Amino acid sequence: MPDFSSPALWYELTFKVVYNATMTLLAFKQRDSFLYWPFLLSTLLIALLAWRFGWAGGRELAAARWSTFRRRYLGSALWWHPSSRADYRFYFVNGILFPLLLGPLLFSDRAVSGALHEWLRPWLGAPPGGAAPGTVVVMAYTVLIFVAYDFGRFVAHSLLHDVQVLWEFHKVHHSAEVLTPLTSFRVHPVDLALMALVPALTVGLVMWVFQRLVSPGIGFHTFLGLHVLIWIFSLAGNLRHWQVWVSYGATLNRWLISPAHHQLHHSAEPQHRGCNRGFELAIWDRLYGTLCIPRNAPETFRMGLGDATDGSWDSVWRMYVRPFTATWAMAMRAFR
Repeated sequence: MPDFSSPALWYELTFKVVYNATMTLLAFKQRDSFLYWPFLLSTLLIALLAWRFGWAGGRELAAARWSTFRRRYLGSALWWHPSSRADYRFYFVNGILFPLLLGPLLFSDRAVSGALHEWLRPWLGAPPGGAAPGTVVVMAYTVLIFVAYDFGRFVAHSLLHDVQVLWEFHKVHHSAEVLTPLTSFRVHPVDLALMALVPALTVGLVMWVFQRLVSPGIGFHTFLGLHVLIWIFSLAGNLRHWQVWVSYGATLNRWLISPAHHQLHHSAEPQHRGCNRGFELAIWDRLYGTLCIPRNAPETFRMGLGDATDGSWDSVWRMYVRPFTATWAMAMRAFR
């Protein structure tokens, strides 16, 4: 048990709090964050192009009038909405607390791969050595790592929607009444942990297979330290949580998850409930029966939970505690 009277413990805790707060504020410099400055810049650029060329309904709304774009997508009605202000507070507090509370319990895909090597070594022996893998093999590995990562996120996301106990935690994210890029971080720590652990398992399994069959030293293609395909998709990633309507068209919308797909996912309308759970690839939703293809023109719908609690979640304390009280009440009802 920690010695709470120890000055060293409090020094370490203070250091971690200050470090986490600093990293949260400097997310625009972190390559693995949606708020990394090139991703923010690309988000704005794509939004402007979408407006100019009518992808966001701009043509019907007088595309040449940039004042309309500013008012609709950059104005205070969106960015200073009570839901948005709650996002900002939760982003900062969660950025400090999540690494302290659950960070030490998480494991990485490399840890999964390493554990599989150790567990199966008595039956399979040590991984074979060999020459460096060729370009085609590395490309295949790069693609399959991405597919495994996307599939893992889809599985985790589906669990959050389909398992009632987990849905109570995922409600925090869906309680947002408007969407800005900071809404991506409106996620309960339990939700965040599951979304990290399941992809770690799926990616770790693919890593283990390739290290076992090809080479222990195989690596995937990266760009500035990030998986190259994740980098590419992240250029439009912030548009999932910004209300600029960007649809990929009838054909691509069957294969890729566009920002419009994910905005429908946040809809409170009954016909959209639980749809479009994927992040980049639409194939998982197609197979699972949850794909809802958006129209090219903007659609009108309410966002939020739609259960008369919208607006009551806009408190950091309630977002942290309400899921626990709800699951406790469920447990009490189950044992009566």
